[in-house]
Amino acid sequence: MEQNDKYIRFDWAIKRLLRNKVNFGVLEGLLTVLLGKEIHILDILESEGNQQCEEDKFNRVDIKARNSEGEIIIVEVQITRELYFLERILYGVAKAITEHIELGHVYSEVKKVYSISILYFDIGKGDDYLYHGQNSFVGVHTGDLLQVTTKEKNALVRRLPSEIFPEYFLIRVNEFDKVAVTPLEEWIDYLKNGHIRPDTKAPGLAEARQKLVYYNMDKAEREAYDRHVDAIMIQNDVLDSAKFEGLVEGRMEGKIEGKIEGKIEGKIEGKLEIARTMKIDGMSIDVIAKYTGISPAEIEAL
Repeated sequence: MEQNDKYIRFDWAIKRLLRNKVNFGVLEGLLTVLLGKEIHILDILESEGNQQCEEDKFNRVDIKARNSEGEIIIVEVQITRELYFLERILYGVAKAITEHIELGHVYSEVKKVYSISILYFDIGKGDDYLYHGQNSFVGVHTGDLLQVTTKEKNALVRRLPSEIFPEYFLIRVNEFDKVAVTPLEEWIDYLKNGHIRPDTKAPGLAEARQKLVYYNMDKAEREAYDRHVDAIMIQNDVLDSAKFEGLVEGRMEGKIEGKIEGKIEGKIEGKLEIARTMKIDGMSIDVIAKYTGISPAEIEAL
């Protein structure tokens, strides 16, 4: 890969660059490929004012979009481990629905919500890199799918609950290990490895090749980005080590506990050093806490 072909990580881009309307084409391409419908973004919903708590502010990136059928789409990017991740995405969808109904005041105005989570961490067992789930009501004895009849504009309309209830997509980036051939595979390859083919025809990726180039950022932006990547690597290393060491402790009945504790302490000290550097560079306490996992009180004491 040549110097000018080094691309910015997607989790950084979506929080810093892709919220600008001139760059919406990149996100629209990803949604179009994933959902199989042409998607147009209306707005980035996330702001400090519409979050319920600090944790919410850092973990939710909501994008409001519509397709030709008037459906609402919520895209959420998640890069850090959470104990209650599934509960969090349910909360995000519920919040999106309730915020939208306030505009219409009647239930018929509720639009369908798609929750798309791009996971840069291990959520559990499974061999695929893309999982899809939606609600349906299946006959316990007959196995048939329930259709609900409603009256709209003086006409009876039959709908499956899955046409109304939210759909969930979980993209397990780290599980992708294929040669990218299809547009979806090209997108997952970029999400995982930062690769974009020079001749790509995948929607959104041609624009990404022009707008998400690492060396197009100024020096200060590149330094902030590099610290972000370092912080993620340290965080993942610490957590992966802790997970492995927990298994070792159980199997070895605590015989190497001292060695494990020493290794964890070393990893934590590495995180503290990153936080100290970020603080010297003038980054806010909230941002440092977000990328290192260190508490604001500990950062203040550095």
